[in-house]
Amino acid sequence: MRYCNIRDRSIRVTFREAVSLGISSDMGLFMPEAIPVMEPDFFRRLPGMTFREIAFEVGAKYTGEEIPAEKLMTICEEAFNFPVRVVRISDRKYVLELFHGPTAAFKDFGARFMAQCFRYFSESDDLKTVVLVATSGDTGGAIANSFWGMEGIDVIILYPSGKVSQLQENQMTTLGQNITALEIEGTFDDCQSMVKSAFTRMETHGIIRLTSANSINIARLIPQSFYYYFAVCHADVGDKVISVPSGNFGNLTAAVMAWKTGLRIEHFVASTNINNVVPEYLRTGLYIPAASVQTIANAMDVGNPSNFERLLDIFDNDRNKMTAMVSGSWFDDDQIRQHIREEYQRSGYTLDPHGAIASMGLDRYLDEHPGTSGIFVETAHPAKFSDTVEPLTGNALPVPANLSGSRTGNKEALIMKPEYKYLEEYLRNRYSL
Repeated sequence: MRYCNIRDRSIRVTFREAVSLGISSDMGLFMPEAIPVMEPDFFRRLPGMTFREIAFEVGAKYTGEEIPAEKLMTICEEAFNFPVRVVRISDRKYVLELFHGPTAAFKDFGARFMAQCFRYFSESDDLKTVVLVATSGDTGGAIANSFWGMEGIDVIILYPSGKVSQLQENQMTTLGQNITALEIEGTFDDCQSMVKSAFTRMETHGIIRLTSANSINIARLIPQSFYYYFAVCHADVGDKVISVPSGNFGNLTAAVMAWKTGLRIEHFVASTNINNVVPEYLRTGLYIPAASVQTIANAMDVGNPSNFERLLDIFDNDRNKMTAMVSGSWFDDDQIRQHIREEYQRSGYTLDPHGAIASMGLDRYLDEHPGTSGIFVETAHPAKFSDTVEPLTGNALPVPANLSGSRTGNKEALIMKPEYKYLEEYLRNRYSL
């Protein structure tokens, strides 16, 4: 398997190189030269496979011979040591729960797989790896947890000050050791811009290896496709419509990648908050990035989603092809709150703000297409947003064991202005570049 820069397809690299680089020097993202097609026998066996078995077989298509089979199985066993659940909400509606990992967010899947890949590749490399990651909420905690204590790897997390929940902040600022948090006095888009600039402008002089842990890194993106195979074969629905809460659009891109391998999915709904750049593109054909606006679904507060380029690439940069398979819906904070309240009263199911957006997106599609049914993606445990959710349901949310340790700890974060020059100065001083 070779990976190409989608801005310049003449640039082709190995899986290891794509993972190590994160992004090309011209800001181009890496994608497989061709998305692999799974054999018919795989889909026949799919209903009887465990999640780890799915991850191994699909993952092997993307890693090729660069990771031996026995090592890849170990990576999958260590990365995915928590459950994935598909829950029936109604006759036409299922939810794919992705919050049963150590940080109670779907980011655990990509972060843990990527961390294990880094660990494997670093075994034959003496150069220190510095992982930069920008987060609008859950990514930072997942990356911090996945890389915590790994020798030879430093993780530096940039997050927007005052725009993440207290629990999310605790998950990335209280671990210490090889985890450093930078509290940026700006938006997620500022954080993301600073990280991208470091990859294209920073000269490391061979002292460190600088790479990314955002979903711009292909090793984060690939494992996010695994759970869609699991969902499709465990939800007893006919037309498999999937609604994905979308911010930086890695999760939806991964779902479309699964479909391209042959997984039977009828349609996707890109469900967003009022940061609706992509739904507006799907509606009008105009892609107009904008400054992100803060909402109660903070992990989706993205005004210029990085993975939209990948999504376009999969559809050959043809909007008609994309809209035939993907539709968009967006919702404001009042609609999110109302839906959390109403879904709890109707079914007893408690949504977090991000899952509520996906749920509403699916409801809208099902209302417009009688006879269809589908799955929406719940990406974070509602207890991570208890201040928002509890007043709407009227019930105190029990804190799951995987979150109980994140409610305390001493915050350690360096406050930084939202300009690349300050990040560069910090890195140069820290690593004597």
